[in-house]
Amino acid sequence: MEKRRLGRTGHMTSVLTFGGFALHRISQKEADATLEIALESGITNIDVAPGYGEAEKHIGSWFKRHGKKFFLGCKTAERGKEAAWESIKRSLDTLNVDHFDLFQMHGVSDIGTLDKAMGLCGALEAIVEAREQGLVRFIGITGHNPPVQNIALQRFDFDTVMFPLNRVHAAHFNEWNDWRPLLKTARQKDAGVFTIKSVAKQAWADQSLAFKKTNTWYEPFTDNEEIEKSLWYTLSQDVTSAPLTSEWKLWPMIIDAANRFKPLDKKQQDEYIAQAARYEPLVGPVMD
Repeated sequence: MEKRRLGRTGHMTSVLTFGGFALHRISQKEADATLEIALESGITNIDVAPGYGEAEKHIGSWFKRHGKKFFLGCKTAERGKEAAWESIKRSLDTLNVDHFDLFQMHGVSDIGTLDKAMGLCGALEAIVEAREQGLVRFIGITGHNPPVQNIALQRFDFDTVMFPLNRVHAAHFNEWNDWRPLLKTARQKDAGVFTIKSVAKQAWADQSLAFKKTNTWYEPFTDNEEIEKSLWYTLSQDVTSAPLTSEWKLWPMIIDAANRFKPLDKKQQDEYIAQAARYEPLVGPVMD
C-alpha cells in the first residue's frame, strides 16, 4: 500500500488509516480480527476516540497482547483544560500506552467551539502541556467544517487536520464543506491531511437505517466500482491518508481499491464528480 509523508511529522503513513469507530459496538474477537487485517494490509495508523464505544478498550487489549504496532492517533471532545487533561490520562490508561503519536481536538466544527478550545484554560493548553511532558508527540484538529479548520490552522501550528473530503461534496460545494482553501493552507503549513467520509454516498433516506443496514450514520457506497471511484478521487487530492469507514465489512473492497490506486487526471475526476452529483451531500457539521 502506498505511503505518504504526514506533513511536518515526517511519519510515512499508509494512504488508509484504521478508523477506530468501526469497533464501537463489536466484540473483542471481531476487533482483534480487524486489527490483524489492518496490520497484514500494511496500514500504519490508528485513529480512535473515547466516544467510540468500546474501541479504546478493544485496541488497548490488543496492544497489551501484541504491542503498539501502529502510529496511534487519539482525540478529545472536551473543550476545557482540566477535562481535556482527564481525557488524555483516561485514554492513555485504556489504550495501555505511555504516549500518543498524535492527539487531536475532536469535532471542532464551529467558531464558538474553536474559541473555547483554543482560549484561556481551553483544551489546547492541556494538549500542549501533554506534549511538553512527552505524553503527546504531535497535535492535530478534526471537524466537519473545513472553513473552521482553516481558521484553526492559521491560529496555531497544528501538525495534522482531519475533515470530510469526497466526490459527492465536490459536486455540491457549499459554505461549510468546501475544503479547497483548507488544503491550500495545509500545504503552506506543511500539515498532514486526514480525510474522512471518502466512500460516503448520502444521508439515509430513512434515518432509522443508521447503524442498522450498515455500521454507519450515513449511507456508504457498497459496490466495488463506486468504492474505487470514490477512494481514488479522494486520494487524488493533496491529502495524506483516508480513515476507513466504520462499516468494517466494506474494508476488503476499500483496501483492494487502495492497493490498486492510480492518480486520476482532471478529466477523470470531473467525470466521477458528475456521476455523484445525483446524491445529496451530507448535512453537517456533525460529530464523528
